[in-house]
Amino acid sequence: MVRLTTDLIADSPQFTNPVSDRELDLRGNKIAVIENLGATLDQFDTIDFSDNDIRKLEGFPLLRRLKNIMIHNNRVCRIGENLEENLPALNSVMLINNNITELADLDTLTTVKTLEHLSLMRNPVTHKQHYRLYVIYRLPQVKVLDFRKIKQKEREKAADVFGSRRGKDLLHEIGRKRARTFVPGEVPSAKKEMPKSGPSADQIAAIKAAIANAKSLEEVKHLEAQLKAGQIPSMPKQQQTTSSSR
Repeated sequence: MVRLTTDLIADSPQFTNPVSDRELDLRGNKIAVIENLGATLDQFDTIDFSDNDIRKLEGFPLLRRLKNIMIHNNRVCRIGENLEENLPALNSVMLINNNITELADLDTLTTVKTLEHLSLMRNPVTHKQHYRLYVIYRLPQVKVLDFRKIKQKEREKAADVFGSRRGKDLLHEIGRKRARTFVPGEVPSAKKEMPKSGPSADQIAAIKAAIANAKSLEEVKHLEAQLKAGQIPSMPKQQQTTSSSR
């Protein structure tokens, strides 16, 4: 795994492409995580992340200029939320040959109102029933899907399929399915909900009392070693009595 460092960004090819956009070429570096793109100083219209090991499309700083993302031949299985907040001009996302699996995994793109070109060819999601109609219905801003211009008849058909009561039920069912693939660096939801552990009020009192009652430098050092090891010193008997009487 290779980190996307500021040095790697600085050393990567930078050029004006055939459509006169400034492009940064980060292809084939075994990058696993998108990071440190603030080092680009927002100088690029297009960034090519193809042929890497990226699993989640996220990690962008505010890049007002960036319009096009190419991320072919990676392992992308998730698309981050609220991309529009940091990429307000995002117009094209090319995700050919990745691991997007469920239709609901595309819902995070609904907020990217500037998105007009999207390609998900050679992703498992394209084999889902109603794939094209679902994308057309959920992402009405998209004009070209998988290099095929969306026609008005397709929009009307998508509205018929998903606008009915049965269609609403189908949308609800689709929404319940999301990829459960673990993404390195993510904290499992169960752990996210766990409250932060820390010493109780009585334990804090014990720490203060133990330090206050230390009679030698060696004892202080011993207490410090205990604290570093995550051990809470026992409260003096006087402190225990006071605490229990409350």
